[in-house]
Amino acid sequence: MFPSCLNAEAFEGNEELNSQHPSSSDGFSDFGTRTLFPPHLRAKFQLQLQPEAPQATMSHLLCALLSLLSFAALLESAQWKLQENVFVIDSRWDAEAPATMVELSCDSPEEAVLWRKDSSPFQEGKQRGKTLRVAVKELPDGGNYSCVSQESLRVLSSSLLLIARIGPDGTILRDILKSFQEPKTFLKCEAKNYSGVFTCSWMTENNPHVKFTIRSLEGPQGDVSCSTPVAVTEGALTTYTAQCHKENFCPFAEEHQPIDILLEAIDEVLYENYTASFFIRDIIKPDPPQCQHVATNGTVTWTYPRTWSTPNSYFPLTFKVKVKSTRRHRYQVYDTEEQWVQLPPGPAEVWVQARDRCYLSSWSSWSSLCR
Repeated sequence: MFPSCLNAEAFEGNEELNSQHPSSSDGFSDFGTRTLFPPHLRAKFQLQLQPEAPQATMSHLLCALLSLLSFAALLESAQWKLQENVFVIDSRWDAEAPATMVELSCDSPEEAVLWRKDSSPFQEGKQRGKTLRVAVKELPDGGNYSCVSQESLRVLSSSLLLIARIGPDGTILRDILKSFQEPKTFLKCEAKNYSGVFTCSWMTENNPHVKFTIRSLEGPQGDVSCSTPVAVTEGALTTYTAQCHKENFCPFAEEHQPIDILLEAIDEVLYENYTASFFIRDIIKPDPPQCQHVATNGTVTWTYPRTWSTPNSYFPLTFKVKVKSTRRHRYQVYDTEEQWVQLPPGPAEVWVQARDRCYLSSWSSWSSLCR
């Protein structure tokens, strides 16, 4: 029985593969293209399983490249539209660079209008007329520019100008987020299994009022959707998390196109963005194993995490067992692919952690104390 997201016809007509597939002694484990397959059959199986992989991969790469180039082109322009009535001004962050001249138009049939900035009368440049030219250089130059009726003072239209500080190398200067220590990154994404669901996290320090948007770099046309970020504050540090889901993700198939995530941060008028690109297999971090039983003879057993992908024969885990002798106060760590370990005589404390056996992704956190 093959999962619906795999092409079962790839096995037809392959006598070598069909004859060896049922035997686990030859290195097979259920179905798929994970590294449990013998290398000489793995390559052959991949080609048959994905007969159009080269073209599909090229198409995906071209699509991703165009998305990245489009995004880069936006950053290269002096000003660009973030969303309706919201614009980002790329400001060269050095004293010698000139200001960017921005032209704003009042979207109203009324002719007699006044301009305001952040609800206060605009004191610089042309105050009357339906077109306003303003020099944008420093953060105080950003804000909400609105035109109002000269007669009724009713707001007719408005534009929010955000500022992205551009460094000497042409990239955005980034100060809003605080870096994680391990791994050293601003935007960290992890998946508990191969369902296509993953969680992205980021942190701020002494800055709890920043507004964030996280989405696929491909925009609404992408196949990744993310929830609204949730914030948890402890002291000066605020950690944000968002759950994302890659649509139609097949856990049994090889990944050919990375997921590209864009995080946008707005702190009043300051704009920054952060990106992450990864395959699901590279961000896997299982939940800790569940300790099951500690026998009187010193045998400790555990089970796979409930959140881990199934079947376990296709998604095997490897384990580390940390044992602390309560008498000698020393630690020993054992590596095993079994779900049990025999402890030496004497009282001890035991913890277990797990990692995907097929890919060198992250280890889980240690389990709760088994004994």
